[in-house]
Amino acid sequence: QVQLVESGGGLVQPGGSLTLSCAPSGFSKDDYSIGWFRQAPGMEREGVSCITNRDSSPAYADSVKGRFTMSRSNANDTVYLEMRALEPNDTALYTCAVGPTLRGQGLSELMLRGHIGMHYWGKGTQVTVSS
Repeated sequence: QVQLVESGGGLVQPGGSLTLSCAPSGFSKDDYSIGWFRQAPGMEREGVSCITNRDSSPAYADSVKGRFTMSRSNANDTVYLEMRALEPNDTALYTCAVGPTLRGQGLSELMLRGHIGMHYWGKGTQVTVSS
């Protein structure tokens, strides 16, 4: 059974840091695309960071560039989202998602912007940035 379990969310003060984790399980291969998305109350879901199976570095939303870093553990396929200098606008439900195995390169940006659909979604972890 395919499953994505996120953890690491919480309440943090502006300027603080959090690291989110996403543990995929049930996938027959590890050759898939993966990304982090977020949705704030009353807002549409937006891509935060995505990387396809063919790209070597993730794409990031402009609003998080330089503050957020996405990485993946080679040991257990866990995907991390390290978030620094958090702002109240970062408050949202953060969700991990797995997308298709792609042949082309340079498609992480398209996935980030929602032009390549994701296949599996976790339930999300809440991040609240408030003083």
